[in-house]
Amino acid sequence: MTDHRSTDLRAVHSAVQFLMALHFINWIGFAGWNALLHNYTIEAAGFGWFEAGLTQTVREIPGFLAFTVAFWLMIVREQVLGYVALVLLGIGVALTGSNPTLMGVLMSTFIMSVGFHYFETVNTSLQLQLLPKAQAPSLIGRIVSAGALAQFIAYGSLAVVWWLGWRNYQALYAIIGLTCACLTVAAMLYFKRFQGPVRQRPGLVVRKRYGLYYALTFMSGARRQLFFAFGGFLLVKKFGYSVADMAVLMLVTSASNTLFAPRLGRLVQKWGERNTIMLENTVLICVFIGYAVTNDAHLAAALFIIDGIFFTLILAQKTYFQKIGDPADMASTASVAFTINHIAAVAIPVSFGLIGTIDYSIIFWLGAGIATTSLMLSLLVPLDPGPGRETVLARPQTQPAE
Repeated sequence: MTDHRSTDLRAVHSAVQFLMALHFINWIGFAGWNALLHNYTIEAAGFGWFEAGLTQTVREIPGFLAFTVAFWLMIVREQVLGYVALVLLGIGVALTGSNPTLMGVLMSTFIMSVGFHYFETVNTSLQLQLLPKAQAPSLIGRIVSAGALAQFIAYGSLAVVWWLGWRNYQALYAIIGLTCACLTVAAMLYFKRFQGPVRQRPGLVVRKRYGLYYALTFMSGARRQLFFAFGGFLLVKKFGYSVADMAVLMLVTSASNTLFAPRLGRLVQKWGERNTIMLENTVLICVFIGYAVTNDAHLAAALFIIDGIFFTLILAQKTYFQKIGDPADMASTASVAFTINHIAAVAIPVSFGLIGTIDYSIIFWLGAGIATTSLMLSLLVPLDPGPGRETVLARPQTQPAE
């Protein structure tokens, strides 16, 4: 009995180390790309609110197409697809600084984003398959902290080189992208093969009883996109933050997440999914209202950091689905959920970017409305979710309805 339990613990530990390593690589690439983006596009390419929104819309198109991961998984294992996605991410990042035009930025952004979103889809699926339900929130918190550490390293390095006077966007993007690709090859050679305990259903699976999870995913995609597309852009455009300023701000956020992500994961485990989803949305309502009304650069920076920290609580949606979902549906539902998450994400940046040309504060008032809607949906999450208890309105039943 002891040997069996020890073997299980070693298997879980090994899986967590694998997931932490890949999450680290993913965020080294994406954080480096993102830290330079607003200053690069404004200074080198002359972007305004509309071009910024269009770039973010193009970035989200691969996320909208994430359902295609389910079909790729019919011919290749998730682990292999994850490695390929990370290499593609590195290539896209490396190309970003080579063509400072609208078309050049859009093309490199699309390549980078295919890698990023394909990996995130596979990563979510593997987390839900490889991590035990009872420990999943705290273990996912550890995985998130690895990504935060990667962001800390990326932002810190960029801040240092910027202060030292090295401001070559093309070279910096090339170094970040190649680092991401090389680390991926190293991980591929180091880690063993991982496989979930339950064979995954091929193709797409959409179930009525997952409806609340789909709705929460849709709303989180809408509200988070506003932060990614316009939070940092506001700091650069309105308050004149430099690359070094943005790097320091992101450095503080990532350092905070490295410290707090495991604790927030344990908070989900202690409080439950319903309460933590409610907390996240309440905080986001305050953050969006703050963005809309503040004229203080320091307060805007504080809101940026708070939003970045509480983003970790989105893991409660993952563990909510893990509890209600069929174990064989994890891979397919991860791909479907990413597509649902990005339906709004594709439309919001460019349309809200046009609104920003009229009055940027409207963007953030609408964001507060989106977060309020998500808060209302969170009231439907049961205190003890499971098959047959997907919502507070679900009727008890022996077999969960399809």
